Parts: sequence; C-alpha cells; structure tokens
Amino acid sequence: MMGKEKHVNTSVRVSRFIFTGLAWGLVACVVIQTFLAGMAIFSNSMYWTKHIVFVHLFEIIPILMLIFAFTGQLPKTLRWQSAGLLGLIFAQYFTANMKMIVALHPVIALVIFLVSWIVAKRAGQWCFEPAEEGRTE
Repeated sequence: MMGKEKHVNTSVRVSRFIFTGLAWGLVACVVIQTFLAGMAIFSNSMYWTKHIVFVHLFEIIPILMLIFAFTGQLPKTLRWQSAGLLGLIFAQYFTANMKMIVALHPVIALVIFLVSWIVAKRAGQWCFEPAEEGRTE
C-alpha cells in the first residue's frame, strides 16, 4: 500500500478500529501489570500471583494486533512493531526466572510500554484522522 486511501472499505476500517482498541488496551494492561508488581514489592507478596496470572490475559493482544494490522492494511512499521511487542512479551518469560538476566525484566517492561504507546498513538492517527494524499509509511 503506497499511502492512506481516501476511501477504505468497511472491513479495513473495522480492522483498524479494532487494532487501535487492542493497542490502547495493551498500554492499559502494561500499566496494570506494573501496578501489580509494585503492589507485590511494596505492599503484599500475594500480588505476585495476580501479576503472573494477569499476563496470561493480555499476552495474546500483540498476536491479535498483528492479524488486524494486516486486515486493516496498516503500514509495515505497525506490523513489525506489533511483532516486536510479541517478541518482547516472550522475552519477559525468559527474564522473569533467569537469575543472570532478571534485572532486564523491568527494563523490557518499560520498552513494552513505550512501544505500545507509540503503536497506539500511530494507530489512532491511521484510524481516526482524515486521509492525506501521498502519505506513506
């Protein structure tokens, strides 16, 4: 796709809308997940279980985002960033239990937050802003 069309069909528009919702949902999930970790560290260790269980509820979001990035004919950068988010969440599983690299776990969480924020913001631009002639990404 060379640029953003002025008229996109309904299924593409719906896919873009769903992608945008999923992207902002992932941002919210990362914030909640960080909150749960903070509660486990600073308040009550029982929150570790909630932290561990909660990730299983949102780990699928980047997979769904990747699917809807294709069906929504979104730019390749958003597709790659969605795949990158999936890879980063996968990396979290490795860093959570490996003593040599456990300190990377919160750093990767920050990267996930940053990338998901950027993706959500860009998705919103593609979903809700009027088309611009010649716009490419």
